[in-house]
Amino acid sequence: MSWIAPEIKRVDEPFVGDERAVLEGLLEWHRATLLHQCAGLTGEQLARWAVPPSNLSLLGLVRHMAEVERQWFRRRFGGADLPELFPGNDVDFEQADPAGAADDYATLLAEQDGARAAVADLSLDATFEHPKFGAMSLRWCYAHMLEEYARHNGHADFLRERIDGRTGG
Repeated sequence: MSWIAPEIKRVDEPFVGDERAVLEGLLEWHRATLLHQCAGLTGEQLARWAVPPSNLSLLGLVRHMAEVERQWFRRRFGGADLPELFPGNDVDFEQADPAGAADDYATLLAEQDGARAAVADLSLDATFEHPKFGAMSLRWCYAHMLEEYARHNGHADFLRERIDGRTGG
């Protein structure tokens, strides 16, 4: 029997709270939304290029977001010396293999956990030096990650609908 992505319970973000709580809550909701769009699908369905000739797939998005979580939170803010998960241009999408779907899904969950831990004790004013842009704050990083997930969750809505007709993220 093929692996099937588990059901996910999303928790609403706080509608009132300090800046950190609201940013973290919104990010958690978007993290869960991507997983929600994968729920109930097999590795084959997750890896399907649902809108050819684009290589965009739900599994590619899972892999891409694992890389993004690692890059911004663990490597840049956490200072961890970690390799890229999927080195090379567009590898996260091009090499999304149904046989590796369970591992890729688990990798995203692990990277999300690692991201949370990497910045848990940092102020939103904490910075790191980007070689091109200079100082970047954790506050900016949260905003960027919200944009990244929101954009890709929009893709995930269309991909899921194309796979099995389910709508609503």
